[in-house]
Amino acid sequence: MSRFLLLSCLLLTALIVLAQSGKHNLGRVPTPEELQARDISVFPTGAGLPPGEGSVKEGRKIYAARCASCHGEHGEGHRENSPIAGGLGTLKSDAPLITVGSYWPYATTVWDYINRAMPYQEPGSLTPREVYSVTAYVLYLNGIVSENEVLNAKSLPKVKMPNRDGFVPDPRPDTRTLTR
Repeated sequence: MSRFLLLSCLLLTALIVLAQSGKHNLGRVPTPEELQARDISVFPTGAGLPPGEGSVKEGRKIYAARCASCHGEHGEGHRENSPIAGGLGTLKSDAPLITVGSYWPYATTVWDYINRAMPYQEPGSLTPREVYSVTAYVLYLNGIVSENEVLNAKSLPKVKMPNRDGFVPDPRPDTRTLTR
């Protein structure tokens, strides 16, 4: 038996013994406060949205500085990044263009995605006010809100996305819809 194989078997055996012992003494149970800090889920109803507000005007500036290099000056896409604006009415066509305005069913989902994942190089680095502002601007680019719009936790869930009724619930019995 080769030395590598022998060492691999010994290591695997040690890991199995540790796993079966149930006492790894690794980590600890999180406190309720720590769990609350990690609960960043945002629902279509607006539950989970933080306090704050943002305007299209503010969003335009933040978008130009933090988003346009990847998503294009007007949401048209840039390099390998797909467009985030336009495409209304194309989903049933031979060349659908999946964008925020053509595909996404809820404005709260746009907020949640920007909050968690953008900007790509620094996900989660935007403040709630910046996220509300960028969300407002992206919705404006898609013709969904007006140029004078100010969004917050109350107004954002009321925004009617063009494809809101284009989704159907998953009929499988083992799935559930989270609506909090």
